[in-house]
Amino acid sequence: RLTAGVPGDGRDARPVEVSGLLLRGRATPTPRQLAEVGEVGIDAGRVREVTAVEFLHTVRDEGYDVVVLALVGGGVQAMLHGLAALGLERRPVVVTGYVGVVYEKLADGLLLRHGADIVLANSAHDAERFRAVYEGVGADASAVTEAALPFLGGAPYAPEEGRDTVVFAAQPSVPASRADRTYLLRRLVEHARLHPRREVLLKLRSKPGEHTTHIEELPYQKLAQKLPGGLPPNFRLVYGHMGEVLDRTDLLVTVSSTAALESLHRRIPTAVLTDLGVREPLGNHHFVGSGLLTSWDRLDGGYRPRPDGEWLAGQGVAADGSYSAAYDSARATVAELLAGGRLPALAPYYTPTTAPGYLPGILARHHLAPDGTPLPGAAAPQEPGRVRGAVRETVRNAARGAYRHGVQRVAPVIRRMGEL
Repeated sequence: RLTAGVPGDGRDARPVEVSGLLLRGRATPTPRQLAEVGEVGIDAGRVREVTAVEFLHTVRDEGYDVVVLALVGGGVQAMLHGLAALGLERRPVVVTGYVGVVYEKLADGLLLRHGADIVLANSAHDAERFRAVYEGVGADASAVTEAALPFLGGAPYAPEEGRDTVVFAAQPSVPASRADRTYLLRRLVEHARLHPRREVLLKLRSKPGEHTTHIEELPYQKLAQKLPGGLPPNFRLVYGHMGEVLDRTDLLVTVSSTAALESLHRRIPTAVLTDLGVREPLGNHHFVGSGLLTSWDRLDGGYRPRPDGEWLAGQGVAADGSYSAAYDSARATVAELLAGGRLPALAPYYTPTTAPGYLPGILARHHLAPDGTPLPGAAAPQEPGRVRGAVRETVRNAARGAYRHGVQRVAPVIRRMGEL
């Protein structure tokens, strides 16, 4: 909520009140995960967890100027239809984006985000691809706005005498199989044994039971417990903010994590593994032409890839120092929309007419009808009293724990049984 004026030109101070709402679901961050990103300006203690209907009622009642939908594609689409159904006399500017290395579900993810006033693209390369998808289906592509990856930062890489740290950036769902994940873990441990004076870190996205956008059915923590021979003393599992880990990194290794782009932005030596092939399901095909593709065998022997400058320039990495201006266009667009009077109605590409076999299911997962209005019974009244509220929260946490147990323990067993 902007408490004075509009953002954009920087000619005078414009106080901004930032609120945070967590949409309840399988990827809802835990308090620990929220604490890791506390520097974004939102006090984790003031962030509320809400249902989709509660979110829509809050937007209706609080009068926000700008709403940023930082959700998976289905969540964005549901909230766009829900916001449109509110029929607000003065609706907020709606901003979303497709963040990170966009190597899968390009069309699906983008079309689920269509309808927002601004769809942020991570780079010139992504902006071109995003517009091509929208124009290719006959949808308005004017919302696509070139920016950069939103989480880049930190000091440029500076080697320190006596420090030699290799970090492997793990991913929740890449690779997916136990054999492939065990292979990568074994090679990382072997690298630590080959170089006993080198600190080797396995950077994990989440602890067991926590979720990110992607579900992790085979956490490296559990695989490490079963690794023959144990772990060498110079090998550690680490959590925390990626930027803080990169502060002490001398080589970043990954299969296809967005952490590679963070590392490249800071000019840290970076390697993308080819050990499991260069394949679309792994996402490392995104790095073809980058100069970063290599194998553990070469890294064990001391090889350090050198990134291709032309490839970097098109990826939103902004290693040339231009990152501070990367969001100028987005800021100007927000200011223009806020100053332009009443905004037109939100008009996503998917409607009950264009996607009658797809859209209703997406909306129903968030307890919304095909027209974006709450389904009967979805808007439960607030329960009075702290005791009833505490009971409700306890039941909710237990249900979430049961769901995560089912995803991480029961579902993989059922799938394996089905493959017999």
